Amino acid sequence: MPYEWTQTHDGDQELRLWPHNSLPPRGAMAVVLAVFLFGLIPLFAVLGSVLLWGLLPFLLVTVLGLWLAFEMNYRARSASEVLTLSTTQAHLVHHDPRKGDLEWSCNRYWARPEIHAQGGPVPNYITLAGDGRQVEIGAFLSEEERVALYDDLVQRLRAPAA
Repeated sequence: MPYEWTQTHDGDQELRLWPHNSLPPRGAMAVVLAVFLFGLIPLFAVLGSVLLWGLLPFLLVTVLGLWLAFEMNYRARSASEVLTLSTTQAHLVHHDPRKGDLEWSCNRYWARPEIHAQGGPVPNYITLAGDGRQVEIGAFLSEEERVALYDDLVQRLRAPAA
């Protein structure tokens, strides 16, 4: 699961969430290289003719577009969330590479997780409510992971603070 609970040195519980990374950067570069090499195969037939210079830019634009798509995807997947549960406070920090950090905190006693099966931007949408605000958590997780996260949040928030 792309989230984990840890215990900090001062006894707080910390939940770290991150988007699933199915293709590491090395794999992405291997895909780009493979597309380039397989794109060169048809160009061998026109090697030495003027037609090569007409087709080569299309191959280069394709490889560049694929590389840029991978780069944008990796930047978008650098989003993360950290929920810290102390004895009295619940504090959520959502790091978005485009918008910067967004923070929310409230008294742990009043923090309550809610799951919205329909009506949210994604199925089984999870929000944390408290201090007059409602914030999303784990929107980049899969449906099953959000259900498991909701169960974990209910259990951890209702457990007596140590």
